[in-house]
Amino acid sequence: MNTTIVTKRPRWQQQLRYKLQHGDRLWKLLLLLASISVVVLVLWIAWRLWDQSALSRHQFGWAFISPWAPSSWNPALDKFQAWPSIYGSLITSIIALLLAVPFSVGIAIFLAELAPPVLRAPLNYMVEMLAAVPSVVYGLWGIYVFLPLVVVPLGNALAATGGQLPLLGGLLKGPMPVSGLSRLGAALILTIMITPTIAAVSRDVLLAIPRSQREASLALGATQWETIWQVLIPYGLSGILGAVILGLGRAIGETMAVTMVIGNTTGGGNSILRPGYTMASIIANEFAEAVSDMHASALIEVGVVLFVVTLLLNALARWLVWSVNRKTMGS
Repeated sequence: MNTTIVTKRPRWQQQLRYKLQHGDRLWKLLLLLASISVVVLVLWIAWRLWDQSALSRHQFGWAFISPWAPSSWNPALDKFQAWPSIYGSLITSIIALLLAVPFSVGIAIFLAELAPPVLRAPLNYMVEMLAAVPSVVYGLWGIYVFLPLVVVPLGNALAATGGQLPLLGGLLKGPMPVSGLSRLGAALILTIMITPTIAAVSRDVLLAIPRSQREASLALGATQWETIWQVLIPYGLSGILGAVILGLGRAIGETMAVTMVIGNTTGGGNSILRPGYTMASIIANEFAEAVSDMHASALIEVGVVLFVVTLLLNALARWLVWSVNRKTMGS
């Protein structure tokens, strides 16, 4: 006759086994570790960038990013000033955002509310596919198709009609470069790149609005357009703002496509019709060929500026979403 001896486990082992079998605490622990790791990673990146840029910060100080300091980027003389690249990032991103937001919101409204069922699925697929196209593909298409066919004629027309404006030419005479490599080309390429992203997120925001909101508005006698403009847009405004900030973040941080079409020079003045640099493009274009420690440190300091701008954008996005939600809940 077989006998089985059952040994009683210690109490602490029983408690540990119970907690592991009922995985809430283990799951919470894993989530806590994941959250802490994200914070540690961001702080580590910030510290490394700050530490590696010490040489440039000590040499140039605040003049490195000042718009009033003499602009100079001369690796041979170890003289660096980052404002032209900061200006390039800001102006191309702002222009792209101003052009992309109306188109993106219109596309989102059409896909969520107005598109016939037979068109909705293929159009949704096309928007999501455009959002997933690699940036280098946009850059190649921009160089060989978009710049010569669109940017050069548009730039020459702008120069002819408003060439005395600082943003469109100022003291720089003559047509824009025949190649079309310019801040205007970069801004328009960014417009095409961020439009699908903003449109896809905004469409999902509108689709997430409860059906009862539409039915209540229509039952009160509102037209479909009044329902969209006065009910759906305000209801989903926080999500749409989040989509816009997401598009702006991609525009400021975009590297390859911008590097391929912006011209990569610091001598273009303030005109959007001239070649220039962005913060991301100057790092991508020169870091592998940095000729001195000061050159590398200056490029890393540009990365510090880009990192700070990205953090400020995320903080602004959180504040805007919180502010809109507060007004919505209050009303």
